[in-house]
Amino acid sequence: MDNPITKDDFDYAFESSKVICEPARFIDTFDLTRFEFLMASELMDTAGKIRIRAGVVEAQKPMIIKPESYSEVAFDGFSEKSEQEARRMLERLKENGDNLAFLRYGFEFKKKETREEIVHDSLESVINKLKEEARQAANPSLAVLEGVDDTWEVGLLKFTIQMINRSAQVNIHDYKRSGKCPIRR
Repeated sequence: MDNPITKDDFDYAFESSKVICEPARFIDTFDLTRFEFLMASELMDTAGKIRIRAGVVEAQKPMIIKPESYSEVAFDGFSEKSEQEARRMLERLKENGDNLAFLRYGFEFKKKETREEIVHDSLESVINKLKEEARQAANPSLAVLEGVDDTWEVGLLKFTIQMINRSAQVNIHDYKRSGKCPIRR
């Protein structure tokens, strides 16, 4: 069983993780959105070895929910330790009165589609190669991320939060324009 992630480990991984190249697209307002990611992380206590993970994150179509529905927010596919810390962060938001109503974005991390490899190179060099790979692929759904190896899912969580922040205003505008009411209590 995995060791539980500490608050300090979570905070360090959250602050250290970076979205190097964002996808060109937003989260779709009325449909499932599929994002692909490439994440580089330096192996702990091993200089010059970089783990590259590739996988898929899916975002369900968003809906507006009220504070009493916070407990229904799902972190499907994330490890238990990452989910527990994410839930603690959500509870702190609730206790502080933040985000009294917000768009709910259900994300699912598809572990079955995740693959990884270890390369012998510097992190900077690997990041540059991944950026070039993303540029050449011209895939509007591809993100390049940098994370902390043993808590890499926290970096993936940070990516999903950034995608929500980028997409929220577009999604709200789309809902208003369509006249649909996606509120869930």
